Amino acid sequence: MSPLFIGLLILLGLLALLGIGTPIAFALGFVSIIALMIVEGSGSLAILGETFFGGLASFGLVSIPMFILMGSAVASSPAGKDLYEALDRWLNRVPGGLVLSNIGACSIFAALSGSSPATCAAIGKMGIPEMTKRGYPNEIAAGSIAAGGTLGILIPPSVTMIVYGIATETSIGRLFLAGLAPGFMLTALFMAWTIYDCRRRGIGLATLSNSFTMKERFAALPRVLPFLAIIVGILYVLYGGVATPSEAAGVGALFCIVLVVVIYRMWSPKKVTNMFRDTLKESVMIMMIIGASELFSFTLSSLFITQSIAEWIGALEVNRWVLMAIINFFLLFAGFFLPPVAVILMTAPILLPIILQAGFDPYWFAVVLTINMEIGLITPPVGLNLYVINGIAPSITLSEILRGSIPYVLCMVVGILLLCFFPGIATWLPEFLMGKAL
Repeated sequence: MSPLFIGLLILLGLLALLGIGTPIAFALGFVSIIALMIVEGSGSLAILGETFFGGLASFGLVSIPMFILMGSAVASSPAGKDLYEALDRWLNRVPGGLVLSNIGACSIFAALSGSSPATCAAIGKMGIPEMTKRGYPNEIAAGSIAAGGTLGILIPPSVTMIVYGIATETSIGRLFLAGLAPGFMLTALFMAWTIYDCRRRGIGLATLSNSFTMKERFAALPRVLPFLAIIVGILYVLYGGVATPSEAAGVGALFCIVLVVVIYRMWSPKKVTNMFRDTLKESVMIMMIIGASELFSFTLSSLFITQSIAEWIGALEVNRWVLMAIINFFLLFAGFFLPPVAVILMTAPILLPIILQAGFDPYWFAVVLTINMEIGLITPPVGLNLYVINGIAPSITLSEILRGSIPYVLCMVVGILLLCFFPGIATWLPEFLMGKAL
């Protein structure tokens, strides 16, 4: 059998296992072991353990549980409510200002937590009832928060970017910088569409009569600014050469825990225990996927599947932008079924040589890949954010949430096109602060 045919069988087996609900890490590990045993015999099992744990033997991985702990500390506190209220006081004079407040709060909270589901849950619990109470349609209320939550995997610090950096051996600090401007660009696109749609439909105009004094607006900031200072501090120590990503993540997690304990009086041992429990669960899940994906990558490489796929794509006599379009459609399709971490770990090592050969910047491609993963978070059949919103607002149907999310999916497509026409959106800041990548 040819390597490509073996690769097709492995893919079908993997999809079958995922289709019956097998956890991603176990599905990846199972198909890897079976494929190696069938093709190379039982002797190949001797190196499986070493390969699995070899995928976890990276100091950079320490930053993942630390950033998750930072997000868990913020998500377990009323920080999302405070962000929402502060932005609502500053944006209430804009058409659809309540939706803008939610999107703005999502972008800031997403940067703090790095988790899209946590962002949707934290902001949605407060924002959706407020919007529906003030006459906003269900699809706008739910769709805007489902889309805003996706920003967590792009705006730094981002766990997804860390995983990409480890999988492709690229600079995590440079990746964070590359995601900064595109993250703000997507936030601006979301807000621009919201203003246009609300003005066109005459939605949310009643809130224009509400007014807050400057004293009331500034009074909402003290609880929010310390968390924003943590983000700024993490970025400063990373790009100022003061600390590594793992060290910055550890200090950021410590400061977030201290802040939620001091500001929100979270002295209860149960709350602190739950914070660490949630961190442990998500960290183990991601680490298991990383180890299993290393085993999966080893299998594909040992059976010459990776090399054959790269050779086949590289042999396509097409324009490099046609090649990029094919890769984007592939990533979109993968994102429909798999979470971002799994897609990146499975595809990035295969796609990176092709991207480099076609003359694309690997950091620019990381941003494009991440936006594709964002689209997958709010599109069926998986669409994790859709189900999170439905869970916290069961009165809103999945079809309403999906209808509200579609315009924001189109905004993300526009964002990808802008990055294709103007790649400097992603590459200018890293090159300005850190020089050209070698």
